[in-house]
Amino acid sequence: MTQTITVIRGDGIGPEIMDATLHVLDAMNLGLQYEFADAGLVALEKHGELLPQATMDSIRKNRIALKSPLTTPVGEGFSSINVELRKRFDLYANVRPAKSFPNTKSRFPSGVDLITVRENTEGAYIGEGQALSEDGEVATLTQKITRRGSERIVRYAFELARKTGRKKVTVVHKANILKSTSGLFLKTARAVATEYPDIECNEMIVDNTCMQLVMRPEQFDIIVTTNLFGDIISDLCAGLVGGLGLAPGANIGTDAAIFEAVHGTAPDIAGQGKANPCALLLGAAQMLDHLGMPEKATKLREAIIATLEAKDNLTPDLGGTGTTQSFAEAIAKRATA
Repeated sequence: MTQTITVIRGDGIGPEIMDATLHVLDAMNLGLQYEFADAGLVALEKHGELLPQATMDSIRKNRIALKSPLTTPVGEGFSSINVELRKRFDLYANVRPAKSFPNTKSRFPSGVDLITVRENTEGAYIGEGQALSEDGEVATLTQKITRRGSERIVRYAFELARKTGRKKVTVVHKANILKSTSGLFLKTARAVATEYPDIECNEMIVDNTCMQLVMRPEQFDIIVTTNLFGDIISDLCAGLVGGLGLAPGANIGTDAAIFEAVHGTAPDIAGQGKANPCALLLGAAQMLDHLGMPEKATKLREAIIATLEAKDNLTPDLGGTGTTQSFAEAIAKRATA
C-alpha cells in the first residue's frame, strides 16, 4: 500500500535535513510517495505569498505533511506560518516527546522519557484581541479558553497514554491565579480524567512543574496543558535532553496532521552540511506511528539511537565531524539492517 504525503522542504537548513530524512525513509521502503509543496521564504519568492493555495490544497488532500522549518518574514503576512497552519486545519494537539539520547550534550543522558501534549488553537499564545493604546503606553491581549478545546486536548492525552502504554497524565495549570481561563481548563480536565480510571492523573501548577522538570524529570510521563504553558514547557523539556536538534513535533487534528522539526531555520549554517537531521527524522517517526506503522517507527528510532551510541558520522553539534547526509546514511544503514 502506498501513502502520499505533502513534503515542505522549508527555509535555511530545511532542504538539507529534509533530503536527509527522505533518504532514510526511502531506504526503509515504506511505500511513501511525496508531493512537494512550498511555504515560507521559498514560496514568497516563487509565488508571491507565504502559504500558497496549492500548498493548502495538497495538505487537505493528502491529510499528512512532513515539514522542515519555515521563516516568517517580519512585516509579511501572518504573525507565524506555523500558527496559521494550525488554525487553518484545526490542528488542536501539539505532541512533543522528550527522550534521553546517548552521546549528547545533555543534563540528563538517561532517565527522561515524557511527552508534552499542548492545546494548539486557543489561549494567550494565539494573540487574539491584541491592541496597543495610541500613546504606546498600554498593551492588551485577550485570552480565551473553551470547554470544548480543553476537553478534546485532555481526552487526546489520556487516549495517547492508553495507546502507548503510559501510566500517568499530569494536568498543568495556573488555576490558583487565572481562575476563569485556567480554572475552566482544570475543571474540564478533572471531569475527563474520571473516564480513565486505568490512568493515574495528578495536577501541578505550571511554575512548580518547571522546577520539578529540572529537578526530577523522571516523575513525568505525559503532561497536558494549555497553549502558552505548553510552548514553554516543551522547549524546557528539549533542553533537558540535548536541545532542539533532538526535538520533534506533531500537530494533529481530525482531518490533517503535520509533522516537523521544531527548531529554526539556522540560516548561519545553511548549505554547509552541518545541520543535524535528528529532529525531523524523529518527527517522521511520529508520522509513521500516526500512519499505523509503529514497528517501522520503532525501527527508525532504534537506528537513530544506535548511530548515536556508535558515534557514527555525528554532526558537529553532537561532537562529530560528519555531515547532514553522511549522518543520515549511517542511520539508514541501521534502519534497514
